[in-house]
Amino acid sequence: MLFGEATAGMSTEEMISVDYEIFGRVQGVFFRKCTQAEGKKLGLVGWVQNTEAGTVQGQLQGPSNKVRQMQDWLKSTGSPKSQIIKAEFKNEKNVKSLDHSTFKIVRP
Repeated sequence: MLFGEATAGMSTEEMISVDYEIFGRVQGVFFRKCTQAEGKKLGLVGWVQNTEAGTVQGQLQGPSNKVRQMQDWLKSTGSPKSQIIKAEFKNEKNVKSLDHSTFKIVRP
C-alpha cells in the first residue's frame, strides 16, 4: 500500500451529526461537564444542556466511528455519579461540514 492510499482513506471518513437525549439521574452529577470532556477527547464538536424535564440533551458531530464511541459512552458510562436509564439518538445524518467549532455546555 502506498502512503497516499492510506491517508486518502482516512480523510474521506464520513462525518455525521446526531441528536441525543439521556434519561435517568443525569442532572446535578456533572453529566454535562463529563460529556463535554469526553466529546473533546474524541475530537467531536457539538453541545450539551439540561432540560426542564430532568434529562440531558444535545448534538454530536464528527467522524462516524468517534460519534459511535460517544454514543456508547452516553448509553453506558456517563459521569461517575449518574444513573443512565435510557439514551435516545435521532436525526442522524451525513454532513459535509461541521456546524460547531467546539463542544460546549449550553445553559437553557
